[in-house]
Amino acid sequence: MTSDRAESGLGSLRSFTVAEGILLLVLGVLALLFPVIASAWVTVVVALAFLVGGIIGWVNGLNRARRLSRWHCFWRLVVSTLFVVTGGWIIQQFSAGLVPAATQVAALAFAIGIVFLVEGVVATIVSLSHREMSGWGWGLANGIVTLILGLLIITMKAGGLLTVLGILVGISFLFSGVDLLVFSAAFHEPER
Repeated sequence: MTSDRAESGLGSLRSFTVAEGILLLVLGVLALLFPVIASAWVTVVVALAFLVGGIIGWVNGLNRARRLSRWHCFWRLVVSTLFVVTGGWIIQQFSAGLVPAATQVAALAFAIGIVFLVEGVVATIVSLSHREMSGWGWGLANGIVTLILGLLIITMKAGGLLTVLGILVGISFLFSGVDLLVFSAAFHEPER
């Protein structure tokens, strides 16, 4: 009886994993087919995350104010306020029309390009300083690829920036979907 429950649980887990993998594949394909729309959704999600994070930061900062120094509390509230203002401003830009919304999407994509550029430089330097360790070449490859992606993104024209986030999300969802399907097939094989 316990074995039947375990098999039933394993079967439902496998079904859920397969469904999640298929959903991610479909979302990945849609993001690659409609990268501008996917980029806009990513930007809205980031704006909502900023809003929620800022509000939670305010509540947390005020709750902890007695245990923190005034200076520390002040700066935590400043950062939380910046999150709320930025999130609200991005959402307001989306409600203001197509051009302001496109500007927000392009600005977020450009910011990600700068992050990739800095991350690529740092990863390259770190890997080169650890050449005595095995596997340092993978870190170097990661750094170079990330650096190249950052350079590609920040040198794009505005129209290209509108598709970057959608393409990155689409590729990520495709790989995650394939990973889940392969994992489900390998890990949840029925016992013989």
